Amino acid sequence: MRQFPLEMHHMAPGHVVEWRLGSTAAEAADTGDPVGRKASFNQDKHFTVAEESRAADDPVASWVAVTFEVAGPLDEQALAQSLLSFVQRHEVLRCAFRRLAGEVACEPFDPAGLSLEPRQVGAFETSDLLRGFLVERFKRSIDTLSWPLFVMGAVVREDSATVYLAFDHIVCDGMSMPIVAREVSMGYEALCRGEDVELPPAPSYLDFAEEQRRRYLSIDARDERLHYWKAFMGQAGEFFPRFPLDLGVEPGRMYPIVNEASTLLDAAEAEVFEKTCLAADGKPFMGVLASVAVCLREAGGPGVYRGLMPVSERGRETWAHSVGWFVNTLPIEFDASPGRDFAQVMSSVRAGFSEMMSHLDVPFVRAWELLAPEEFAARSWPYPVNFFSYIDMRKCPGAERHDEWRPTTHVWSARANGACSWFQRDTEGLHMNSLYVDTPAARRTMGDFQEALRLTVQEITRSGGFRRPVALTAPRRPVGTPLDVAGFARLG
Repeated sequence: MRQFPLEMHHMAPGHVVEWRLGSTAAEAADTGDPVGRKASFNQDKHFTVAEESRAADDPVASWVAVTFEVAGPLDEQALAQSLLSFVQRHEVLRCAFRRLAGEVACEPFDPAGLSLEPRQVGAFETSDLLRGFLVERFKRSIDTLSWPLFVMGAVVREDSATVYLAFDHIVCDGMSMPIVAREVSMGYEALCRGEDVELPPAPSYLDFAEEQRRRYLSIDARDERLHYWKAFMGQAGEFFPRFPLDLGVEPGRMYPIVNEASTLLDAAEAEVFEKTCLAADGKPFMGVLASVAVCLREAGGPGVYRGLMPVSERGRETWAHSVGWFVNTLPIEFDASPGRDFAQVMSSVRAGFSEMMSHLDVPFVRAWELLAPEEFAARSWPYPVNFFSYIDMRKCPGAERHDEWRPTTHVWSARANGACSWFQRDTEGLHMNSLYVDTPAARRTMGDFQEALRLTVQEITRSGGFRRPVALTAPRRPVGTPLDVAGFARLG
């Protein structure tokens, strides 16, 4: 399972059917006040940005989607029932969000009052027409301020189908996508056999959000749990670590995005890379992060890597099978200065990561609000930010059947003013997906960076370390504008 642009998906044409979620409570003339559940810090900020953008006639748009395959002639009734059961199981998916007494509250609808209404969209004779329809469908249909907050459908053929679900970020994160594919697939298969599917417990994300707010809403900027953030900010007082290369952006301006994906290592190379990292007393993601730091440095960036890194808050068991936005984001810093070999940089990454993980306690959005209140009031991050994300998809729920289901993840954001990269490891290798501003400078910088990174990880695979310098053509220049906080910058 990997993440790449929807436009790159080689999906066979077919007839499209969609199911729209309905609720007897949502359709009533007077639903009453929400039952008092409060949104998480991530959800509150995301919803607030959407409100402010709408008021300024500058709407923010983004989505995260998953597709997967169903073999054989599709039983549409069974698939519809599996989709409905999936939504009923996860409380956050049947919530409407609204502003109530200054706070963002969510109203979960009764699962027994939910229904799905099928709609025959029509036939698409070519893959290009189908992809174009889905891209536009997701863009126009996903709206943070409107319920339901996702789209569900299938591309139906005589002997197979491709199921798709696209979500607003407010109800899920990237790690939710394997859960979606697994539960809907397993539910469908069980219904086709006339059996009940047995699934592990999936506690509600609303419970997680409630506990998070109870623990952190009352803290202030003097709280000792913020010392790690304060130390990272240093004398400059910058909450966000800057992306160190020139992207050609102007302060205060947002840009259309480029969404690119490529494979850095094939399956065999990725296995060797992993063994090399383990031999250096590290993990594969540490090796990728070390390589990123060296490539940025060789392009003119600093010898000390400073960036943000999303971390899952699911834990090993409690929330492992729950859909929601279980992502915290933390700063990481380590030494990748010239002259340090692979083992030395890996040691620095390991130390930096260990230090970061010992300070997980405060949610990112709460730290941002307390330590950078002026920037928090804005609708986006203040300048291009250095951001690194890595997921080993082989460890996700349902990974043992990914070869059958062929699930894929896709993310999209309308505009941005920086760069953001995700790395995924699956059975086919190591992959990279980057979203960045569509400027000539950014295309040059990111193109050179991706190629340098590919050469670097391949060199580590061949020789076990950094054997030769890898230089980019892009000069280093301080830059000064933000990533879109409501979109891709916080996808886990």
